[in-house]
Amino acid sequence: RVPCLELGRLGDSDEEDGNSYVPYSRGYPHTCPLDSSSDWRTSLQMPSAQHLLSQQHSVLEQKTIPENLPSPTEKYKLKYRQYEADLKEEYKQYSERIAEKKKDRLQCPEASIKGTQLEDGHNGDLTALDEKALLQQCYTSKPYNMQHSIRKSEAEDVAAERRKQAVVEQVMVDQLSRQVNLQCTTTVFLREEFRAVISDPEQSTRADVSEEARGLLGLGTTPMRFRKRTLHETIIRTKSGLTENMLSNKLRFDSRIISRNGRDACRELIGFFFAYDRSLTVYEFRQFGKNRTNALPFIQKGVYQHQRGQRKGKAYDFSDFYIGANLTFRSVDHNLPDSVKQNPVLTLRVISIDETAMDFLKASSMEFKEECSKQVITDSRVFKKIQGILRETLSKRGVRVITGLGKYFQHIDKNRNGFLTQADFKEALKVFHLEVPEEDFESLWLILDDSKSGKVDYGEFIRAIVGEMNEYRKAFVRKAYMKLDFNKTGSVPMVDIRKCYCAKKHPLVLAGKATEEEIKSSFLETLGESCSNPNEVSYSEFEDYYEGLSIGIMDDDDFVNILRNPWGI
Repeated sequence: RVPCLELGRLGDSDEEDGNSYVPYSRGYPHTCPLDSSSDWRTSLQMPSAQHLLSQQHSVLEQKTIPENLPSPTEKYKLKYRQYEADLKEEYKQYSERIAEKKKDRLQCPEASIKGTQLEDGHNGDLTALDEKALLQQCYTSKPYNMQHSIRKSEAEDVAAERRKQAVVEQVMVDQLSRQVNLQCTTTVFLREEFRAVISDPEQSTRADVSEEARGLLGLGTTPMRFRKRTLHETIIRTKSGLTENMLSNKLRFDSRIISRNGRDACRELIGFFFAYDRSLTVYEFRQFGKNRTNALPFIQKGVYQHQRGQRKGKAYDFSDFYIGANLTFRSVDHNLPDSVKQNPVLTLRVISIDETAMDFLKASSMEFKEECSKQVITDSRVFKKIQGILRETLSKRGVRVITGLGKYFQHIDKNRNGFLTQADFKEALKVFHLEVPEEDFESLWLILDDSKSGKVDYGEFIRAIVGEMNEYRKAFVRKAYMKLDFNKTGSVPMVDIRKCYCAKKHPLVLAGKATEEEIKSSFLETLGESCSNPNEVSYSEFEDYYEGLSIGIMDDDDFVNILRNPWGI
């Protein structure tokens, strides 16, 4: 048997550590025995923090101390009184802070938002929409801790590598299968050809004919036309077959379609440039649900030439593949979707390449030339000069100007083909107060209108005068939009954007200077103003919005946090 505990023998000791003492009242003992008819959940329910003091007083008043337990000494009574006083003071200070924040929000809910804008004081040209749009630039803190970020990045890299590996395997299977089918077709053709050739009396070689004419053929030697001939003795020759080793000597690159159509712009394209014959092919990776995937050819394997620019008409080589390079193809030459065929020239932007394969091919290829013509350098200087002139103007109102230009060009584009004249572009610059010197504008027009058609794609014009985000930033913009447009329709209802946008990690919300609803409303208002249809957002409008925000942010990580915090990517 376990001996009974005699509580009367317990006493205080001066050697006990006073810091480890917790007052008895901090617990929540039962003041009455549990009854079988009472609900045990009610008896175990914890009190709320707001009623903590009242419950402590009630616990003291109730007889919860056994009768045979000695009363606490003066030392512990003093400690408990100090603890009770500290708890009351902390709760009082907390209540005052909450009341002060509520009072500030009721008095001026938008004062905290406006007060955070433009510390330098240059806000004369800004509108209320500009100020609300600049609120999105405050998301500069990292949304995740370092360990979470590493795990998330590794998981994304693994998923991307699996997609690429699936496409690589599909390309190898398609090309080798194509070669096998070609060989089978060639074999059948050669059988029929051989029957005709083998019976042809003119199959004797010229050497045999000349020797026979000179009488050099010895006695007993039968002329070639009377001999039994096999396939290798005829004039038919077979070509060398394509092997897996030849196909493995390739450069892999990721690309995207430069288009204002959201469905086309978000297509996942993976291309391959083969070293053995300077041919290339592009595949599209598709995912149906969580487990079903497929890789289909988007550009069939072949040798292609540039369709635009200074290298127009020249075949592609290794020097044409780098991050940011444009690959152009004739749309009519390929079996493409109707939305892509609307533009006579399909333009693919290289967004990443396999650096390991590129280094290997550079080392093994003696013909690799990495050069940049003088004309390309001159064109780049013209772009940078105009962008430098407009950068100061666009640094604070980039969202309104870039999205406004897109809406303006769509409105005046009566043919809906994306091309406008020189007069249209000049008028647009005047409307949006973008001053470009006439000489620089003429130089820009000569570069863009390389076909001398008198019209230029207005998306290309905006990228030329404003510049564009690097591919690292654009990748996160596409990732955020694809999370919203999970059906890949090319447009997202504003209702879905309201549901997905989260402002919990906005600095003003964390500091108590603004509510989540205020930040969300300011974002939705500015985004809705940038859309031609306020009830839905297309990919081009979504990209233009963040293109305007990108102008005032120099660091790539800060820009990425603008997307990661509200969208959770």
